[in-house]
Amino acid sequence: MTAHFAALLQQHKPSDDDEAHSLVVMRQILPGLQQPFSREQKDAHFTGSAVVVDPNTYRVALLHHAKLNRWLQLGGHAEPADDGVISLTALHEAREETGCAVCPHDFAHTPIDVDVHLIPVRSDEPAHYHLDVRFLLIAEDPDALSLDTKESLAIKWFTFADALALIDEYPLRRLLTHSGLKRASVMGGLFNLGLFVAGGNSR
Repeated sequence: MTAHFAALLQQHKPSDDDEAHSLVVMRQILPGLQQPFSREQKDAHFTGSAVVVDPNTYRVALLHHAKLNRWLQLGGHAEPADDGVISLTALHEAREETGCAVCPHDFAHTPIDVDVHLIPVRSDEPAHYHLDVRFLLIAEDPDALSLDTKESLAIKWFTFADALALIDEYPLRRLLTHSGLKRASVMGGLFNLGLFVAGGNSR
């Protein structure tokens, strides 16, 4: 599975210099990780996350993360059952955190974005890096959105414009305006491109 994942990273096309840097780091660090998808790999491990979209109202789900105290996309750590298939990680995390039935977008089975970011030290674990691989998922039953109180303070549907007005963290802003989202919208006909903020990956 590691070879398949390495090929996935080799095929990914970054949208800007920041994402390109994250991609280079991922490609370089992967061969040296004994457990690349396990949080037991203390210094850095791969995670899976997702932009979850309501295709009927063109809204995106964001959660207020309890430990990080920030509004974020859905996602988290891999489980052994994922067997190194990081898209399954994004899928099960999105299902757990939204309570919705979610599925991959027909034109976005490969990642739309990657990002390397530091997770600060906590009482139960040292500072470490998340090597996050991000997908586009569709909520089939958006009205089922519900809060998982174990890790989140709130969860809510936002228009893309409202989400971007709320968020000042560049990697998430890049994700929400990513060319992969726009490409899927054109090919799949699910999103109204007019609801994306013009200008793409503005900081």
